[in-house]
This record gives sequence, C-alpha cells and structure tokens, in this order.
Amino acid sequence: MLKVMLIDENGERRGKLAGSLREGGYQVIENGAISLELMNGMATVAPDVIIIDTDSPDRDMLEHLCVMSRTQPRPVVMLTDDDNDATIRQAIRSGVTSYVVDGIAPERIRPIVQVALARFEEDQAMRHNLETARAQLTERKIIERAKGFVMRQKGVSEDEAYALLRNLAMSRRQKLAEVAHQLVGMAELLG
Repeated sequence: MLKVMLIDENGERRGKLAGSLREGGYQVIENGAISLELMNGMATVAPDVIIIDTDSPDRDMLEHLCVMSRTQPRPVVMLTDDDNDATIRQAIRSGVTSYVVDGIAPERIRPIVQVALARFEEDQAMRHNLETARAQLTERKIIERAKGFVMRQKGVSEDEAYALLRNLAMSRRQKLAEVAHQLVGMAELLG
C-alpha cells in the first residue's frame, strides 16, 4: 500500500481528497501546510508520494520543495488552479513531478499518482546515470594526467605508462583511478 502525504490548508478540500485516496487503496497522512519542519521530518514519515493541493503555490512552498528535492527526493503531485507558465516552470524546477490544473476527479487520482511515480523513477535513473558518467569522466581525466606524468618521468609510451599504472594498482589492490589520483597528487607536490 502506497503511503501518500496530503498537504492542503483547506480542511474541507483535504478531507474529500483524503477520502478519495483511501478509497483508492492509499494510506494517507494529512497535513495542513507545508513547512520546513515538515520537510525536515520527511525521513521519519517516509511517504511514497506527496500530494499538495493549493490554490497557487507560493515562494515559500516552492523553496521548501526545492530543499526537500535535494535532500530527500520524493514524487510530488501538485493540484492547483494556477496555470501561469512561470509558476509551472518554477514548480517543476522545485521538484514537482506532476502539475495538475483545475482540480481532479476522484477517478483520475490513481493514474496521476502512477504517472508521477513513473516520472520520478525515470528522473532518478537519469540523475544516477549522469552522476556515474561524471565520476567516470573525472576518473579518466586523472588517469590521463597520471599516464602523462609516467610517460615523462620514465620515457615510455602511453600503452607502457598505462600498463605500469595498472600493475601498480593491482599490486596495491586499489582501483586504477585511486593510484592515478595518488600519483598526480605526488607529482603536484613535487612540482
């Protein structure tokens, strides 16, 4: 059962939406307003999805979402009446996964939540792939620098320098990038 945190300052509207969510098979945690304390306590509550129902997202709300998205990312569905392009863009930049304008019929909530979950998973996978690619590029750069240093110091070819680095890494039971980083650090220290 998915755990949904529902945030809405309008108690009547929140109650109706919470009822629809419960009927849809969701466990619902209700909150009246978004706050920094709520965002900081997100790890304790650990919702699978956050749904925010608001007339129009304000700057504070979007800032809180931005902080949460960096530290504890979650899929966020925002239900609002605000169809301003700038507001939509800011909401998406702040971590909103699905932005729905003009209310929601109870039968539409399940597909909207499923789309938000799928988009969130895709976004997280892309972020992970990007971080992996950046780390690999950084490793390649440091290995290239280390190879250049070995080539100059030993007077060997690029392939021979790579083989020397690889052998050193294997003998030390370290990754090639770790040995390269140490070597480049030493080369910079020695000038």
